[in-house]
Amino acid sequence: MVNKFERARDAVVSTPSLVIDLPTVEANLAQLHQYAEKASIKVRPHTKTHKSVLFAKRQLAYGSRGLTVAKVGEAEVMATVSDDILIAYPAIDPDRRRRIAELAKTSSIHVAVDSAYAIHVLGEAARNAHSMIGILIDINVGADRTGVADAEASLELAKLVAKSESLRLDGIFFYPGQVWAPAGEQESPLHAIDEKLAAAISLWQENDLPCPIVSGGSTPTAYQSHCIKSQTEIRPGTYIFNDMNTVRAGFCQEEDCAAAIICTVVSTAVPGKGVVDAGTKTLTSDRNVLHPLTGHGHVIEYPAAVITRLSEEHGEIDFSACPNRPNVGDRISIIPNHICPCVNLQNEVILHDAEHNLTPSKVDSRGMLS
Repeated sequence: MVNKFERARDAVVSTPSLVIDLPTVEANLAQLHQYAEKASIKVRPHTKTHKSVLFAKRQLAYGSRGLTVAKVGEAEVMATVSDDILIAYPAIDPDRRRRIAELAKTSSIHVAVDSAYAIHVLGEAARNAHSMIGILIDINVGADRTGVADAEASLELAKLVAKSESLRLDGIFFYPGQVWAPAGEQESPLHAIDEKLAAAISLWQENDLPCPIVSGGSTPTAYQSHCIKSQTEIRPGTYIFNDMNTVRAGFCQEEDCAAAIICTVVSTAVPGKGVVDAGTKTLTSDRNVLHPLTGHGHVIEYPAAVITRLSEEHGEIDFSACPNRPNVGDRISIIPNHICPCVNLQNEVILHDAEHNLTPSKVDSRGMLS
């Protein structure tokens, strides 16, 4: 494979640096939106992957219906470029719900919830702010992270929202995060999810409750979204850059990865090993979802190398299976296992365009935990 990061690797001033290849980003965006148009489904991408106004604008330019965020701080940033924001998180503490209510004065804000408590406190916050917050009822479709258990439980919460004068019942939220099967084996689990959603939608209709939005999806299931006919929009995040999770699971090829960490070999004193200046503060400690023994990422220049251990500033790499070894001072390119937290560890990334120009770009919502 041609290393698209080679020129950036040799040109960056300091390491470790996260480089984003813009032509690959554009190809990833175009591919998803072409599929979504063919499948007649809307895209509301999750911005937790890039946390950047620049990339949010590119997603909107391709036709995204709005944006997804995890935290209110991210919503406040992304509301500068979109007036339609979904907070895919039960944001219920006093400060966050106050800020959501304020933001709802000027933007269409949707919040995913799975409790009567969340409905009560968000309704109170919106009432105090004289605003209207849209609510999506979160249904657990198998990820077992959040969400009510079944259609009947979703109906009870939907009724509570419908009674509120400061909340708007916008529909259903779900997350198929448990589905990591190869694309050709996803039809059955996704159809099961569709049946569960359809049961809830039917029950809502019987009770004259609207369900204009059914929001779901993930990067692993993105291109099989047509198997869930009940959903109206998908929220993939990682697809814009991809990473070794999506590569090793078979959802993309290595050449579809738009992001790499450029780092420097700082030691080869231990036989068979090299140490780079990228540890947990750069690569994170995430193992590969399906192949945890493959290490903490992929070294493009040395495919047989294994990143065996990370500490805060040190990345230890086993080069013993490689025909050649790097020298101290050499630079290498690492595709992370999980790109989203890697971006969040950077104040800025370096953009690499088709003409090999390198431009720093701010990570606008970096570190926004509330």
